[in-house]
Amino acid sequence: MNNKSPVLMGNSQEPFVRIVKRKELTKQQVLLLRVFAFLLAIIAGGIFIWTMGKNPIDAYRLILKGAFVGSKRNPLSSIQATINIAIPLLIVSLGLSFAFKMKFWNIGGESQVIAGGIFATYFALYYSTLPGPILLVIMFVAGALGGGLMGLLPAIFKVRFGTNETLFTLMLNYIALYVIRYLESGPWRATPGFASIAQIDTNARLTHLGGVHIGWIFAVLLIAVVYIYLNHTKQGYEISVVGESQATAHYAGMNVKKIVLRTMFISGAICGIAGMIQVAGIDYTLSAGIAGGVGFKGITVAWLAQLNPFVITFVTAVFSILEKGSGVMQSELGLSSAGTGVLQGIILFFFLGCEFFVRYSFVLGKRRANA
Repeated sequence: MNNKSPVLMGNSQEPFVRIVKRKELTKQQVLLLRVFAFLLAIIAGGIFIWTMGKNPIDAYRLILKGAFVGSKRNPLSSIQATINIAIPLLIVSLGLSFAFKMKFWNIGGESQVIAGGIFATYFALYYSTLPGPILLVIMFVAGALGGGLMGLLPAIFKVRFGTNETLFTLMLNYIALYVIRYLESGPWRATPGFASIAQIDTNARLTHLGGVHIGWIFAVLLIAVVYIYLNHTKQGYEISVVGESQATAHYAGMNVKKIVLRTMFISGAICGIAGMIQVAGIDYTLSAGIAGGVGFKGITVAWLAQLNPFVITFVTAVFSILEKGSGVMQSELGLSSAGTGVLQGIILFFFLGCEFFVRYSFVLGKRRANA
């Protein structure tokens, strides 16, 4: 017979380490925590570089040099390259924030970027005789439409059949990629025997301003537009309510299905615009590498920034500096691409860990959760 009381049994079975939800931190405390995480990331990354026999100070100096210091012939070349990396990542991150605000797990940013690029490329190839400004506007609208339709598809299945949007949007990435493969080796193939699509004409290309294509102007404007839409419009409020509780949204008389469809179309459309900008502003053709992983990176950026458009801009800048600068560090220090990838992963790990400790903390022993 077991004579132990339930209370004692409960205490004896209590884990030594527990994860408990924090009380809400002040903005100053969150800022200090993030600064501390950044310093730890730099230190941990430096230790990793040191274990490979390299000087951490030199490595970080080369990252900054690669991102900001250009050649003698063009001192701004590195900054321009960093901005070119940041533009699609920023736009896609802003687009994904719509879906995530609604708790719709859109993992299909890649497919929406690709769809936007495909739709825009069609008009660039077959309507190249149109005046440049008119053609670019058509390409812009087509890119948004392509991405929007790609985002709308999983939303339709979600509201109609209750499908899992995570798997649905993830699978669309591969479908969209193989559509490009088909176009490269089929109807849009430029050269017989070689799978590639012809470059678009000059009147279908974005003009440059400050050494960077004018897509950066749209990206900057989009920051303000997204912030206002999500935080100061009726539609933005509806997105927040649906994200918090669909039952509450139904009780308040909101048409949840309509909100889901509309929001996912907007989310996909913004990502599709990034695809159009890649075609018309950087690549000048459509290829399987048009998305370049920004659909997946945008997920991380959006969540690290807590879906705040202005913070998304800052996080995008950090990611772009790391990506551009790591290439220079890799070449000058003789590191492998895997090594630079690990370094980026270490820094990202501390950033993500910081967000965990903003909300939760570890409690040791038998301390109460509210201690």
